[in-house]
Amino acid sequence: MIDSVVIATDGSASVERAVTVALDLANRFDATVHALYVVDDSEIDTAPDSIREEFRDALEDAADEALDAVKAGAAGDVVTAIETGRPASVICDYARDHDIDIVATGTRGRHGEHRFLLGSVAETVVRRCSVPVLTVRQLEGEAAQ
Repeated sequence: MIDSVVIATDGSASVERAVTVALDLANRFDATVHALYVVDDSEIDTAPDSIREEFRDALEDAADEALDAVKAGAAGDVVTAIETGRPASVICDYARDHDIDIVATGTRGRHGEHRFLLGSVAETVVRRCSVPVLTVRQLEGEAAQ
């Protein structure tokens, strides 16, 4: 039984299909939907001091847009959260702390040597998360962003 689903979103095109699939899953089980956006604090920390606050505000605006997109597609209420930290760690911690049954995330579906060289948030979540993780790859021909 699935009572709660967390959808980890960054608002990119590669996560759009994951949002659709996760919302369908949540709807089928009448599960509570959590939409989670993680602001990567390492990006903010490396920004020049003069633009750091503006950059943080821009990332939070992007978070609001990504979470609004999840809410727009949902059949019911959505619990939303904007967290700051290392994305994979925050996603796993959120799932544990909120007693989530399944995490859903998109992946760009890298293949071959690039998968090993570049790594990904989705791969790290799959390896470290204490609950099942549903990864949804964007379909062939969908725009990558």
